[in-house]
Amino acid sequence: MAQELADWSELQYDLLVLIARRLNLIEDYLNFGTVCKSWHSVPTKNNFNNDLSRAPWLMLADEEGNSIRKFFSLYNGMILNKRIPKASRKRCMESMGWLIMVGEDEGEISMLHPFSGVQIELPHQNTTVDYESHQTGWLMSFIRKAVLSASPSHTSDYLLMVIEGGMRFLSFWRPGDVRWTRVTWEGINRRCFTDLIYFNGQIYAVDYSGNLLVCDVADVVGSKPTKGHIVAQVPLDPENGLDESYIVESLGSLFVIVRNGVLFRSLRDDSDRIPLTLLPEEVEDDGIEEELTYGTTIFHVFQVDLAAGKMTETRELGDAAFFLGANASISVQASQFPGIKPNHIYFTDDFFESYLSYEEGGGLDMGVFNLANGSIQPHYNGVSLSRFCPPTWVTPTLY
Repeated sequence: MAQELADWSELQYDLLVLIARRLNLIEDYLNFGTVCKSWHSVPTKNNFNNDLSRAPWLMLADEEGNSIRKFFSLYNGMILNKRIPKASRKRCMESMGWLIMVGEDEGEISMLHPFSGVQIELPHQNTTVDYESHQTGWLMSFIRKAVLSASPSHTSDYLLMVIEGGMRFLSFWRPGDVRWTRVTWEGINRRCFTDLIYFNGQIYAVDYSGNLLVCDVADVVGSKPTKGHIVAQVPLDPENGLDESYIVESLGSLFVIVRNGVLFRSLRDDSDRIPLTLLPEEVEDDGIEEELTYGTTIFHVFQVDLAAGKMTETRELGDAAFFLGANASISVQASQFPGIKPNHIYFTDDFFESYLSYEEGGGLDMGVFNLANGSIQPHYNGVSLSRFCPPTWVTPTLY
């Protein structure tokens, strides 16, 4: 007689809860609820440890490049297929597991948690100060970077800070605000910002001159100038300059990372050629007569000494690995996640001009940089390029 197979759908609810609470990987937890109808009710936030440290996932677009299709885990190589219709034809940035989305046609802004589905509507970009004078031609590029001070999943006392207005201004939004509040710097000339972070109750930002600036949110009152100052400056090499920069916190210290090679440049040789096609209007409008290319050539990492007011270049991050791109810059301890290499920088393509300049869209310039020897391992094969959702790092959280 054939042995009767167990019906896993009839397992007692209390037993399923015990099993679920032993799952530490969010991908296992999400898949747990897809087994059958009776298992679907078990994965709730009360039955899962959402506070565990997690390695970022790579968020990828669909084949058409119009929306989000799947997430890839470097930790275990698992691919989670999950379409997110609410992100369709919207530019997506990321912070603390939340997507900050800007619409293509109207420029509307919202936050979306990709796994819980919770969405928070934000004031329109036209509520920023003097919007008419600083709006961008491409509405989705008005906000350059967006960073949360704390997760909306855990508290209502948080800030969403953004670089806006063609990278010239910092603004923030608190829950309940009907418009964006702009940080007006006292005694500091206008500059273009590249990245920002909320650290020890203050906003730190880095600009294209390599300056690290700081201000206290409590000092921002209405339109009055805010007392801020330059903390330190990247000791730039005059020959190489600074194409892009980031700021990241790792084990209580701040680091500023300089990335070069990401702007358009003339071809040096055939090995510099990229498999993308410039849009005809780009060639006609800009009068381009030579073949152009772009792509990361090197990173420089500087550790910030806030007390001394200086930065020192380092090629040793210890156990840390950095994840950079259109996300809020992330640091993780590699020893906690097999598959992630210490002293490496994982980067995605955040050169916005490529999104609009090429028929295929953006996302080609991504890979892993070995800080010790300066080598780059490209990782763009099989990735769908996109004008809306190029590959982006996302910190996975259940809610």
